[in-house]
Amino acid sequence: MKILQIGASAPQFTLLNQYNEPISLAQFAGKKVLIYFYPKALTPGCNTQACGLRDSKTELEKIRCSHFRD
Repeated sequence: MKILQIGASAPQFTLLNQYNEPISLAQFAGKKVLIYFYPKALTPGCNTQACGLRDSKTELEKIRCSHFRD
């Protein structure tokens, strides 16, 4: 897979969420979407980044950015 360029469309995908339900990028067509990837759970750096994302919820909602979450 090629590295995405800024502003490029992401390829379509479907994955299982934490409840074992399928979630697809196509469900968010026409919306701003933030997809957060991290290298390993329960590490200090990733925890800090995840908390930063959580703390940005209000700002994300202001710009109507959907994000994969609980």
